[in-house]
Amino acid sequence: MRKKIDKNAVIMQTVFLLISLLIVVPILITLFASFKTPIQLGSDFPLKPAVPATMKNYVTVFQKANILKGLYNSVLLVFLSVLANTLIASGVAFAINRFDFKLKKAYFFLFMLGMLIPPYVTEISRFGIIKYLGLYNTRWAALVIYIAADMMQLYIYLQFIEKIPVSLDESAFMDGCTPLRVYWSMILPLIIPATTTLGIFKMVTIMNDMYIPYLYMPAERLNTLTTALMHFSDSRFGSWQNLSAAIIVVMLPSLIIYFTFSSQIHKGLTEGAVKG
Repeated sequence: MRKKIDKNAVIMQTVFLLISLLIVVPILITLFASFKTPIQLGSDFPLKPAVPATMKNYVTVFQKANILKGLYNSVLLVFLSVLANTLIASGVAFAINRFDFKLKKAYFFLFMLGMLIPPYVTEISRFGIIKYLGLYNTRWAALVIYIAADMMQLYIYLQFIEKIPVSLDESAFMDGCTPLRVYWSMILPLIIPATTTLGIFKMVTIMNDMYIPYLYMPAERLNTLTTALMHFSDSRFGSWQNLSAAIIVVMLPSLIIYFTFSSQIHKGLTEGAVKG
């Protein structure tokens, strides 16, 4: 007896395969191009590996684009913004969820409103504020934006804290703990899965962001990994093989972060959904 074919499963697998190809094929083309010479790049099929392969393009990337400086600036932005955003977002979520105070609903509405308004709508005002504060062309410009603009993190922390029994707080208060001590010693450790997941997503977002560093940190000494790619868009260093090598170098940190912490990402996403 012939097994009945599930048409829905076939359609879904076909769609997933096409989506995977749309993602993987450009990455493979870029990877192969990064090892090719200009002659190979012009004559070979894009999906053909470089034979022989050359590392000259990667040497050019590290020499001309100052990738190590870009890596330093990117890592610094990631570390400071993730640290500040985690403490601020989780603290605000704890205060909103656990305490009643005047204008609480109004504050919460304003926070949620920040998630609905596209950032590009307020770009002119934001640029003017950064300029007025004297932060333009400094790392502080990007840090302030990365820290203040992540409202989704606040919402996710609220969902996690909502699932922590209030009785834990009440027991701690009866033992003489202050709200700050309850937050630091009890709430913060319990939301580590959310913190890990959101921190990793934040790292990947900042590492791959070109818009904010390019607009607010144009000085060459402030180049990040992504803005370092601009070195290969001019007539002196511009070439597809060098640009491909630079793209691979910029992409590696995000891939390493994801594959290293993939289990924590999945754990944080699922635990937030089933914890009761």
